[in-house]
Amino acid sequence: MGSASVGAAPVGAARVGSAGAVARAAVRPSPPPGAPGSPGSPAPRGKDQAKAAKKRRRTNLLTVAAAVLVILLGAGVVGGAYFFDDVQFTEPKSEDQVSQIFAGDNKTLVATIGNANRSLVPYQRINPLIGQAVMAAEDKNFHDHRGIDMRGIARAAWNNFTGGDQQGASTITQQYARHAAELKEISYNRKLREAVIARKMEDHYSKDEILGRYLNSVYFGRGANGIEAAVKAYFGNSRSSLTPPGQKGAITASEAAVIASVIKQPEPSKTHRGYDPDNNRADAEIRWKYTLNNMLEKGWVTQLPTAYPKVQKFDPDACRTSCGNDRATGKIVKYVKQELRAIGIDDAEQKKGGLRITTTINPAVQKAAETAAMRTSSKSPLRKLDATYKTALVAIDPANGHVLGYYGGPDGVGWDYAGPNYNSDGDFIGGGRPPGSTFKIYTLLAALSNGYGFDTTWDAEAKKVGGDAINNSSRLQLSCDKRRCPLDEATVQSYNFPFYHLAAALGPDKVAQAAHKAGIQYISSPTKIGARVDLAKSKEDDLRQFGNEIGYGQYAITALDHANGMATLANDGLYNKAHFVKSVQKRDEKTGKFKPVHTERIRATPAFEPDVVAAIDHVLQKIPGKNGQNLRAGYEAIGKSGTWEYKDGKSGDNGDAWWVGGTKHLAASVWIGREKVVKDKMQLLPIYKPGTKKGMTGGSTPGDTWKVFMDLANKALDPERDKFPPNVQVGDPEKKGNGLDPLPTPDDNGCVLNGTVCPPGNDNDPGTGDPGTGDPGTGDPGNGGPGTGGPGNDPGTGLPLPGTGGGNAGGNGGGNGRNNR
Repeated sequence: MGSASVGAAPVGAARVGSAGAVARAAVRPSPPPGAPGSPGSPAPRGKDQAKAAKKRRRTNLLTVAAAVLVILLGAGVVGGAYFFDDVQFTEPKSEDQVSQIFAGDNKTLVATIGNANRSLVPYQRINPLIGQAVMAAEDKNFHDHRGIDMRGIARAAWNNFTGGDQQGASTITQQYARHAAELKEISYNRKLREAVIARKMEDHYSKDEILGRYLNSVYFGRGANGIEAAVKAYFGNSRSSLTPPGQKGAITASEAAVIASVIKQPEPSKTHRGYDPDNNRADAEIRWKYTLNNMLEKGWVTQLPTAYPKVQKFDPDACRTSCGNDRATGKIVKYVKQELRAIGIDDAEQKKGGLRITTTINPAVQKAAETAAMRTSSKSPLRKLDATYKTALVAIDPANGHVLGYYGGPDGVGWDYAGPNYNSDGDFIGGGRPPGSTFKIYTLLAALSNGYGFDTTWDAEAKKVGGDAINNSSRLQLSCDKRRCPLDEATVQSYNFPFYHLAAALGPDKVAQAAHKAGIQYISSPTKIGARVDLAKSKEDDLRQFGNEIGYGQYAITALDHANGMATLANDGLYNKAHFVKSVQKRDEKTGKFKPVHTERIRATPAFEPDVVAAIDHVLQKIPGKNGQNLRAGYEAIGKSGTWEYKDGKSGDNGDAWWVGGTKHLAASVWIGREKVVKDKMQLLPIYKPGTKKGMTGGSTPGDTWKVFMDLANKALDPERDKFPPNVQVGDPEKKGNGLDPLPTPDDNGCVLNGTVCPPGNDNDPGTGDPGTGDPGTGDPGNGGPGTGGPGNDPGTGLPLPGTGGGNAGGNGGGNGRNNR
C-alpha cells in the first residue's frame, strides 16, 4: 500500500495523568523478508492472487460471524453483514505534536507550544528493537492475523453472556483503529466497530505502517505521547527512537522492553499502580521479563539481560507541553505565533505542531536583561524596591531588527509590561505607557527633517494654545535664556516647551508619522481610553486628533516599539522592523528530518536622512555622561531620559520613568512604573528612587538599569567599538523657532562685539595701563587726568574698549580696567 502520513486523530493535552491515547496493545514479529505479507515480498499473482482474495473474504465473513455472535448474545446491533458495510474507514487525522522554540544559538530551548508532547517520527527509521519489544509486550502474533483477535471477540461475547468484564483483548491494529476513530466508550458496539475498522485498515496499510502509526500515537505515561517522547521521558533528552541499533545513544533491547512494558497500564489506577518503574518497580520488572521472554521466543534477542536498566527519574512538575511560561522568555511566545501567522502558518497548523522555530533571542543578552531588570537580581538597581515596582527592558540589534533580549515580567503568564496584551480571543486589552521626554527623539526627527535646526531658539514664556503654561518651562538653567533657548540645549536639559511648539508648528500628524517611520507601530488613542491607534493604517486627518503634547510624550507606546525606534537612530536612519523569528523548520514525515519552511529576510528601509540622524545623535551623545551613565570599555552611546507625571500631576510625583539609548550595535529601552491591586482593581502608584521618597526620574533608576544591562551585554557580545558619525549642521536658516534671535557671537575673551550685552565694568582700582590708542571713545570723560587719572565710572564703547580709567574725546585716556560679566 502507498505510504500515508504518520499519525491519527488528536489525543488531547499530554499532561501526566491523561490517557487520551491508545490504550493497551499487542504486537507480533515481522515475517522474514520474502514471506507472504512481509514488506518487500512479491505481490501475489494468478492462483496466489485468487487465494489471497478468498482468504480476505473468509476473514471478512469471520468478522461478520463474530458480530452476529455478539448480536445473538445480546449486544443489540442490527445485523452483522449490514454492520460491516455500514462502518466507514477514513484516513486518520494527523497526530498533534509539540513545536519547539529555540534561542538564536539553536541549542537553548526557550519554550514549547502544542497540545501533545509528541514528535512524529517516520516508521521506516524507528529502531527495530523498539517495534519488536512492543509486539512482544502487546501482540506477539501481530504478523499472523488480519487485524482482529477472534478469541478476544469470543471472550467479549462470553463475558457479556455471563455478566463478566466488558473489556476484551485487542490487537495492535484494533487499538490503533479505536484511537483513530475516536471510539472512547466501553461497549460492544464500540468493540465491533473497532474490529471492523481494524480489518479494513489491514487492507489499506502494510503491517509495518500500522505498527509505526501505533508507535507514534500510543500513550506511554509520563506525559509522553508517541515513541520519540517516550524514549526521552524514560532515558533522557539525548536519546532518540531513530538512532540505529549499535550506535551511540541507541535504545537497547532491554531499554525497549521497559518502554513497551508500560503500555499495558502506564499510570496508577484505583486497582493497580501501573508499570512505570517509578511507581511500581516490582510489577514493572515482572512485565519487563515477560516482554523479553517473548522477544527471545521470537528470535529478536539471543540472550536475556541480567539487570533492569537505569531509568530516568520522573519529574511530575516538569513542563511537557506549552512550556516556558515559568520564565521571562515565555512572553515572546505570542510574538512567535503572530509572526508564524504572518508567514502563512495559521493557528490550526500551529496546533498540529512538528515545528522547530529559531528565534532572535541571544541567551547572553537575555541573561543580561534579566539581571538588570529583575527586582530579585542582586545586580539590579531595582533590588531595594518592593514588588509593586514593575520593569520592562527590550534590546534590539540595529543592523537587522533582531530582538536579542526581552523582559516584560518574570514569567510568561502575567501582564507583559514591555509589549501589548491580548485576551484569549486575541483582542487587545492594554499595554504601553506614556514615554515622556524620551519621545522627543521622534519630534526631533520630524523637526530636523522639515528644516528646523538645533540652533533655532525657543521661548519658555510662550503658553499652550488656550493659555496654560507648559510643564517644566520654569526650571531653566543658566545655560538657557528663557526667551531664546537653543533647541540642542533644550534637548539635553529636557525642556518641554520647544517640543510643544514644534508639534504645533509641524502638526501632531508629522510627529506621529516620524515616530512610525522610526519603529513605533501603535500609540494610545487620543479620543478613546484603553484603545490604541495603528499608525500604519492611520490617515493624516486621524493623526491630527492628537494634541501638541505628543511632542513631549503624552501618549502611551510600548518598550518594544521604543527600542525599535532607538535602533533606527543608532543605525544612521535605516529602519529594520523588530522581529523574533529567524527561521522555521518542519519535520518531514518520511525522513524524520527537519526541512526549512521560512527564513528571515532582512530589508533595511531608509527612514531618515543620515545627516539629520547624525545631528540628533551628536546631541544625544551628551546625555549619558551628563546623567552618569557612560558605558564601560569606551563604547560610545546615545541616550534620552523621560518621565511622565503621576495621575493629574498635582502631587508633583512621577508615575512613569524611562531611559532609551544604545550603541551602534545594541539599542535598548527601559521603563519603570508601579502598581498594585486595590479592591480587585489595578491602581497605579507614584514612583520613588530606591530607599527614598524622592521622585524617580528617567535619568536615575531607569538610566542605571540601562547601564547595568548595556555593560553586561557588551561584555558578552564584545562588539566593535564603532563611533557615531560626526556632527552635521542641518536646517533651513529661514526656519526659526518662536524665541528671540540668538545673541551675537562672543569674541575670544567672551565679550560680545558690537552688541550691548557686556555689563558695565565694576573695577574701581585706578587704571595703570598704557594710554589707549584706539578710536575715539564715546563714553563720558573719566574723572582723573588723561591717562593717569583715577578710576572711571562709565566704560567707553570705542574699539578697543576703554577701561575704567579716564578717557577723553581723543580716545587717549587710560585703558587698563576689567569688564566683569
